[in-house]
Amino acid sequence: MTAKNLRRGAVALLAIYGLFCLLSPNSGRLLDGVDLAIHESGHLVFSPFGEILTALGGTLFQLIIPGTFVVYFWRRGDRYAAGFALWWVAQNLWNISVYIADARTQNLPLVGGGEHDWAYLLGQAGWLARDVAIGQAVHVTGVVIYLIALGLAAASASRQPVGQATLELA
Repeated sequence: MTAKNLRRGAVALLAIYGLFCLLSPNSGRLLDGVDLAIHESGHLVFSPFGEILTALGGTLFQLIIPGTFVVYFWRRGDRYAAGFALWWVAQNLWNISVYIADARTQNLPLVGGGEHDWAYLLGQAGWLARDVAIGQAVHVTGVVIYLIALGLAAASASRQPVGQATLELA
């Protein structure tokens, strides 16, 4: 099997796994533990900037960390890896959308109890009654980014991987 075929196969698996994540956005997927740790760390990182940014910091960090990988790989010219990192952004948006839509009902278990970030944020903005609609908009945004990520990874899967020399015969 060639490297190109392996890369194409990996994109296909990512697409299939993405569909699973898309259809069941809160069912213990592979990256959920990592995303939760990143989310909770974000609260600490943004805590010096006031209550609103502390509450928003978890969600921001869930997007900043994978976004940093997208930028890193993009700047290296590795569009294939950038597509995988962008997929991670989409997957985080799906998780975030569930959290936002839960603001009024607060059915999701919270780590260590405490206040629901999005109930607080939407309440402060006067948008609590729109939690489900906002969650749906974030979910759709995740779907669009998922499709872009798959397209980017698929389009670059056939290209030469970064760092591999080509052998040209004269």
